[in-house]
Amino acid sequence: MSKIYHFLVIAGLLVLFFVDQASAKKKRILVFSKTSGFHHASIPKGVAAIQKLGLENKFDVDSTIDAEKFTPKNLKQYAAVVFLNTTGDVLNDEQQSAFEQYIKAGGGYVGVHAATDTEYGWPWYGKLAGAYFINHPAQQEAILNVVNRNTIATRHLPEVWKRKDEWYNFKDLNPDVKVLITIDESSYKGGKNAPVHPMAWYHDFEGGRSFYTELGHVDESYADPLFLQHLLGGIQYAMGVKKME
Repeated sequence: MSKIYHFLVIAGLLVLFFVDQASAKKKRILVFSKTSGFHHASIPKGVAAIQKLGLENKFDVDSTIDAEKFTPKNLKQYAAVVFLNTTGDVLNDEQQSAFEQYIKAGGGYVGVHAATDTEYGWPWYGKLAGAYFINHPAQQEAILNVVNRNTIATRHLPEVWKRKDEWYNFKDLNPDVKVLITIDESSYKGGKNAPVHPMAWYHDFEGGRSFYTELGHVDESYADPLFLQHLLGGIQYAMGVKKME
């Protein structure tokens, strides 16, 4: 009887060990910030802020500008990939295919600001991200309306959120996304997506999860507790460790 008992104890410990190992792999993200167009000066602050979020919320953060990291084998270790102010054509055909496989296998995507100014020749990416950038007016203060405050990315935000940033106009908006925040075009000059101009959204996509926030151009965003909690909620959803709603 004692031998059976010891066997069961050891077997149980082994199961827990492998479950823990699997969980650890799910709690690592990759921050990707390669640019082949405009390069945002706030990228280093963004990387540091996400690393700090990882330390505070028990997930590991790797960062890179190396597109060679986009292989099926390497991507498997990440619960989510954050496209932090990427611009232009950043992945070749083989790397694009690896990322598509990753999402379809249940991976997560987080797009921050210029992530929508990325990969215009790859329509699948546009649908994943939720839109493509067209242009923007000068940086200015505007009013954001938090239209869904029942999510981990928005419940801490005021219903009416006034802030200064660089406000994008979009094309090819994916109608399947669930909008979290819109911008009031009457509160600033240069908006071109009326009557509904989304600024943050999420959606389940082809087996994976996608979150995008247009905020994150200015350095100050990465020291703003409201923005950082918003971004954290999106990362946690994309990782699959928390439900959005």
